[in-house]
Amino acid sequence: MFTGIVTDVGTVRTIEQKGDTWIKIETSYDMNDVEIGASIACSGPCLTVIEKGSGWFAVEASAETLNKTALGDWVAGTRVNLERAMRIGDELGGHIVSGHVDAVAVIVGMQSEGDSVRFTFEMPGDFSKYIAPKGSVCLDGVSLTVNEVQGNCFGVNIISHTQSATSFSGRKVGDRVNMEIDTIARYVARLLGKE
Repeated sequence: MFTGIVTDVGTVRTIEQKGDTWIKIETSYDMNDVEIGASIACSGPCLTVIEKGSGWFAVEASAETLNKTALGDWVAGTRVNLERAMRIGDELGGHIVSGHVDAVAVIVGMQSEGDSVRFTFEMPGDFSKYIAPKGSVCLDGVSLTVNEVQGNCFGVNIISHTQSATSFSGRKVGDRVNMEIDTIARYVARLLGKE
């Protein structure tokens, strides 16, 4: 489990095909404190550390992961939002995030609003029932509050701190992002028979 509070922005160092896809990511994490088999949210998806060294770790992405997420867009140099799995007693600063990506959303608008940037995302239509104004959504591993929902589009404001502390500072219209809907919204929809 995660919180959607990014604790490092890593960089893809290499991508290799070895049966599944191996991705080596540079990080500022102290890798002496990260075990092989540990879970790290990498711009949303929860991935398993399979190899590590000083200042880097490697993960393996299956074809399913590449097909269902935006990881297939990654190249060497891609910036990756990183969060280690929560521990009992950690502060829950965002919202409960599983690291299971539900869909890929596309940035369809960006507009400056003071020091913030208003991002508008388009999502697959069958996910709109899970997104509500003032509700939570996780985009590329970042816990964000929804401002408004119109059809298959929704907007969030990303404050200057979040821009500088995540990969959103380099985003542009047309970019694809990993989207995880709020767990509570998923269960409420199921209870109401909308799933």
